[in-house]
Order: sequence, then C-alpha cells, then structure tokens
Amino acid sequence: VQAIPRNVAGLGRAHEFHRRGAQRALVGIAQEAVDILVEIGGGIAFGIGDGGQQVAGDLAGFKADILGIEAVIDRQQIAVVGGLGPGQIAALTGSHRLSCVDAVAPIVSAESLDMEKIVAASRYGRGEADYLNCPFNKLKYETFYNELLNAERAPLHDFDGELTVYEGCMPIEVMAGRGADTMRYGPLRPVGLRDPRTGHRPWANVQLRAENTARTLYNIVGFQTNLKWGEQKRVFSMIPGLEHAEFIRYGVMHRNTFLESPAVLTKGLYLKEHPNVFFAGQITGFEGYMESAASGLLAARNLYARLQGRELPPPPTTTMCGALIDYITTPNKDFQPMGANMGILPRTEEIDTIRDKRERYMALSDAAQAAMRAWAAEAEH
Repeated sequence: VQAIPRNVAGLGRAHEFHRRGAQRALVGIAQEAVDILVEIGGGIAFGIGDGGQQVAGDLAGFKADILGIEAVIDRQQIAVVGGLGPGQIAALTGSHRLSCVDAVAPIVSAESLDMEKIVAASRYGRGEADYLNCPFNKLKYETFYNELLNAERAPLHDFDGELTVYEGCMPIEVMAGRGADTMRYGPLRPVGLRDPRTGHRPWANVQLRAENTARTLYNIVGFQTNLKWGEQKRVFSMIPGLEHAEFIRYGVMHRNTFLESPAVLTKGLYLKEHPNVFFAGQITGFEGYMESAASGLLAARNLYARLQGRELPPPPTTTMCGALIDYITTPNKDFQPMGANMGILPRTEEIDTIRDKRERYMALSDAAQAAMRAWAAEAEH
C-alpha cells in the first residue's frame, strides 16, 4: 500500500485525455471520485512498493513479495495481487475466466439512436425483443459496404509478426474483404426479421445488444474493428438509425488481459472463491487511467476495512465508481471492460426532463459527485 500524490499514476494525463475526448462534466465526476478517495484514505493507493519493501502509508507494517500474492498485514494473511502473470492469475480464477481480447466492438448511447428507423424485435418473433434492429435496403447496404471496405485502419502496435485473426472476433472490415455478401450471411444476416416500413425482409440488418441492464448503452453486434476512430464514426454512422449516434467507446484491436469479473469478482473487488485476493485496475474491467486509479483506491479502502473487521459497502450506483463496480459485477455473458461514461449512470425523472444535453450531463455530474461525497462521509464512520 503506497501513498501517492494526486498527479502521479497518470492522473494528470488522464485529466487532459478526458478533457479533449469527452464532456467536461464527465471529467468532473472521475476527478472528484479520485480526489474523494484520496482524501478519505489519507493518500493511500493500492500498489506494491519498491522491491516489496515497506512503504510509508496509513497501513503500517505492510510487506509483500512482488513475485507472489501472499502478504502479511498486521500479522493477518491477506493476498494482494502484485507482479502476477496470466498463468498465476488463471490458477486462481480458472483459465476460462481470464480473457485476452483481440478485437472489441463499439458501444453507442441509447438516447442518441433514431428509434424511428430502428426496430426492437427477435428473429421469427420468438421470445422477448432483446435486440434493436437496423434494417438496410440494398442500395444503402452497398454504399455502406464500399465505404467500410475502403476505410482507413489503425496501425497495430500490440501484435508481433503476422496477425492471426480468430473467426469468433474477426474485425468487420476483414470480413467485408471476403466479399459483399459475407457480412449478410454473418452478423448482418436478415433472416427471421421484417422491416415494418416495407413488410419485407431487409437486405441486411445490424443488431444492437444492450450493454447494461438499464439499456442506456448498446453494443453494435459483430462490429469488432480496427478502423481509426474517425473512420468508425464516419462509416458506422451510415447504419440506419445511427446517423447521430454518440460513441461511448470505439472499437479497438489490441491485447487486453482482463478477468471475467461478473463471474469471479465481488463488489468489494475480491475474488468470490478466494476472498483474501483483491484485484484492481484494468484487469478488473475498469478501463482508463483515472478509472483504474479509482478502482485501486477502492480496493485499498476495502482491504483496510477488512483489517478493521468490517466490510465497506460499495459506492451507490448513482456515482461513477459505483456504476462501474455494478457493471463489472453484474452477470453478462458478453462482458467487456468499460470506462467512465454518462450512459451507465441511472437517470431520475427530474434529470430526464432537462432537454439540453450539456445541462443534463452537468446535472448528472453534480448528482454523482454529491452521492460520492455522502458515501465517503458514511464510509469514514
């Protein structure tokens, strides 16, 4: 456990990154959460000191071997993840609970979709309408296909040598390169669906799957991609109903090892089957510099509470930290890491009545920060 100033561990860089790439209100929530956690923890962050030596901090007496997970804190056996490789982590969680994703599909916000062009339906009308469908006619599909085929791809820095593409996570642009009809027989297959505007089966169909239980975020099914972000915005906005889509997360293609947190992790950020093993950072599914720092601070506070003989409740889901914890621990067979975004915060009727998007986001930000401070005050007692 290590004491760190607020501008260390990439927090300053993260602040600038979010300011350039997202709403100022979102920056406020993330930065405020980190500041609050640092305040109530006396500067404690979750980490391993130099060479496993004792480091100054509120948890005196901490010693750990960075090559293992056993640590002795105040003579209590607590396991802390530090310097573990995928093999060692897999031994604790099972290799099927540890993922290394090569490609990830984009996520869009529900409020930015044009529902006049989108149909909620299941194939052949079976079961509940769990998917949103974006039907293409032939002309629009062919235009979309040509733009996708010629879109600029991002350079691959995380892969050495020739890239091996797995069929299960094939980038949509690679699939398009196999022929104009390949996508129509794959993720864009229109079978079992009808476009209510024409009464006929669409030429092709893009499906959107809810990414969270509140259905405020949707994943573009089968659209794993390595296109540059600007190209994703340009080309994927050609999908019917996504013309003005807000992209919460763009698709990426890289090596990213993470836990299947909904299956193995509790809201206290420790393993269900090994409650003395705490995890924090991007491996849990918290995506981003500031988000990972916040998860480390939360894990440290949870560990500290454990040593005091109590369990610290997670922040409420009305806070960004609480919403992210709820996301990574809620059952989801298609779980992927998630960064801070307005889409995962629950809405109130009062906030939903605010029509201006910037004002609505500022109201969400203010509410989240107030809830975080209230939680922190309660957690100190």
